Amino acid sequence: MIALALLLAAAPPARVVSINPCVDAVLMHVADRGQIAGISHYSKDADATSIPLAQARHFHATSGTAEEVVALRPDLVLAGAHVAPATIRALERLHIPLIQLPVPESIAESRAQVRTIAAAVGHPERGARLSAAMGRAADRARPPAGSAPIPALIWQGGGLVPGAGTLADALLRSAGFTNLSAGYGLKQWDVLPLEYLVARPPRILLAVGGGSDDRMLAHPVLRTLSGRMTVRGYAPRLLHCAGPTVIDALARLTAIRQGTAS
Repeated sequence: MIALALLLAAAPPARVVSINPCVDAVLMHVADRGQIAGISHYSKDADATSIPLAQARHFHATSGTAEEVVALRPDLVLAGAHVAPATIRALERLHIPLIQLPVPESIAESRAQVRTIAAAVGHPERGARLSAAMGRAADRARPPAGSAPIPALIWQGGGLVPGAGTLADALLRSAGFTNLSAGYGLKQWDVLPLEYLVARPPRILLAVGGGSDDRMLAHPVLRTLSGRMTVRGYAPRLLHCAGPTVIDALARLTAIRQGTAS
C-alpha cells in the first residue's frame, strides 16, 4: 500500500473505485459523481446496501476481484480491512494506491474516517461538513440530563448480538440506552440463546431485519414477554455501516427512546 500521507500530497484521483459498501455511502457525500468509477456490488443489493438503490444504479459495481477492479483503471481503490490477497498483489504490481479502512468502533472514529476518505478524494471540506453533521446528530440524540438509561439489546436473525467495542454499542449508549450484551456474558459479537433472552429480557429489543432469518422472533415464547419487553424494528443498514448511516441510526434510536418514555 502507498502511504496515505504521500497520496494526500498528490493530485486528487480522477477515478476512484470502492469495494466496500460502507465506503460507498461516504463517497456519495464527499466525491464528485464523475470521480466514482466503481462501487461494491453490495450497494446494488436491497438487503445489503447503505445507499438508495436508485443512486447505486448510476455506478458500475464489482465484487472486488483483481480483474474487475483493474479493468476500471482506478487512480485510487478504497476498501475495508479485508481485501483478497490477489487484489492487493495486482494493485501493488500496477502501482495503484489502496487505502484499507477498519470498521470504526465509535462515533469519533467514524467521523475521522469520513475526513480521511474525503481528503483522499480531494474534497476535505466535504468531509468536514459530513463529520460536523454526524456530530450534530450525536448532540440531538443525547438524552435529557438525569435520564436513566433504558436496557436494550440489538438482536439479529439467529440471535447474533453486537457487544462492547462495536459502533452499535457506542450508538446505543449515545442515544440513552444500556446495551445488555455484557450482562449476558457475551463477547464483542456473539450469539445469545433464546433461553437467556427469555430469562432476562431487555426493556427494548431492537430486531434487525425480518423475514425467514428471524424465526426466533416468531417463537411463541416471546409472546409471553409482551408486557415486559417491547420489540422495535431496526433496519440492517443501520447496523453494518458508519459514516452518514450514523445520522440515520441515531435518529431511529432517539425516536425509539422517546416513544418508550411517552
